[in-house]
Amino acid sequence: MNPVSMDFAGYTMGASDLIPLLPLIVLTAASVWVMMAIGVKRNYAFALYSTVTGLLLALLLAHGLMAEPGPAAVPLLGMDGYAQFFTVLICAAAIGVCLLGHNYWSEFDDQREEFLLLLLLATLGAVVLAGANHFASLLLGLEILGMSLYGMLAYPVQSGQHKGHALEATIKYLILSAVSTAMILFGVALVFAETGSLAFSGLENLPAGPGIAFSTVALLLISAGIAFKLSLFPFHIWTPDVYEGAPAPASAFLATIGKLAVFVVLLRIVVETRALGMAPVVIAFSLLALLSIIAGNLLALLQDNLKRILAYSSIAHMGYLLIAIIASFYSDGPIGIEAVSFYLLAYVVMTLGAFGVVTLVSSHAGERDGIADYQGLFWRRPWLAASFTGMLLSLAGIPLTAGFIGKFYLILAGVESGLWLLLGALVAGSGIGLYYYLRIVYRMLLPQPGNVPVLERGNAGFAVVLALFALLIVFGVYPASLMSLIEAIAL
Repeated sequence: MNPVSMDFAGYTMGASDLIPLLPLIVLTAASVWVMMAIGVKRNYAFALYSTVTGLLLALLLAHGLMAEPGPAAVPLLGMDGYAQFFTVLICAAAIGVCLLGHNYWSEFDDQREEFLLLLLLATLGAVVLAGANHFASLLLGLEILGMSLYGMLAYPVQSGQHKGHALEATIKYLILSAVSTAMILFGVALVFAETGSLAFSGLENLPAGPGIAFSTVALLLISAGIAFKLSLFPFHIWTPDVYEGAPAPASAFLATIGKLAVFVVLLRIVVETRALGMAPVVIAFSLLALLSIIAGNLLALLQDNLKRILAYSSIAHMGYLLIAIIASFYSDGPIGIEAVSFYLLAYVVMTLGAFGVVTLVSSHAGERDGIADYQGLFWRRPWLAASFTGMLLSLAGIPLTAGFIGKFYLILAGVESGLWLLLGALVAGSGIGLYYYLRIVYRMLLPQPGNVPVLERGNAGFAVVLALFALLIVFGVYPASLMSLIEAIAL
């Protein structure tokens, strides 16, 4: 066993080291500001403006730091270009959830301001995960994100017809999230026992000889805990129930930012260490990818609830992304990292857009998440239905959408690494997915009008959905500029 070494030995923090941390500082200050404002006088409009302003300021700072990132700000966080890029994406998605939730909570017969505070704190936890290069910051980010999500998922527990489902969803997520965190902690303890360090780089010092069994158990425990957070098969049981029971804005946040932040830190662990250098770990990742793609798509075929369809679809998409994670280890070039980064961005855009439509036609009093609720939507709200169709076709990987370009890069990464079995599963899964996505489109085309509420003119949530639809087409037709940016910030 290696002697214990201090990760922070000899480190002195200067004022210049705070510059890469500015997005985190702004998000923290915005959280405190909104909390104090709520304590002084409740005003939902003021809390919403303050939340969006804080998120926008953090986004702009991260964008400015992305071009010329400084060194790792502190031993716990590496706020490089890679972290700043995903900070921009996380903050942009959080702004979208805020605006989508404005219409959803408009007639909520209880206090609404705390939801925005919880959203800010959850975004802070996601940004910590994006920059984590140490197991201490990984666990800190997971807990900030998880504790805030508990409140967001259970927010209507005191009011509305949805309160019973929200409480059930929260309890399921709380219990399984605690189990997954315990597994990660156990794995981290084993890593520390072997290396004497909690930095991700310490994984490179795991013994590969007689102690490989000990090291393999540690990595498998950490991988299993992360698989819970990503709802990979067979750790996916909580996902459809939580998505269905939670209020639509919280489901949108969990499905996009919650998954994005964990996948970003997983990619950093894989790329910066030799975590996939052990055969049992590679086999485990390959099985997770294969089973998630197959199970996610097949189980989605059996659903009539739109939230459950999107939940099982997200399981399959996480499996697709694992293909590029495995490819990033075997490939000599950065194609695997670039494929993951592009597909994560595309996934956030199309998933947030799909949940955005559900949020717009729902309210706290009742979720309109059955496929039958969208029947005739094309004849009542053509632009909303067209945007929803674009999101669904992009999730299926149809050309001229960002989802198609994302799958193209995933296939390219898999081909370069010779992952033929996983690529076969990706193609088959995409074919199956096309059926249940088109089933929703078909119901929207039927002439019978669905029970869709009238959207106010100038609705901010409707503008978010249209903006996401535009991004979907732009990145699907002209992805070159985005790929050039991703190449510049790739790990």
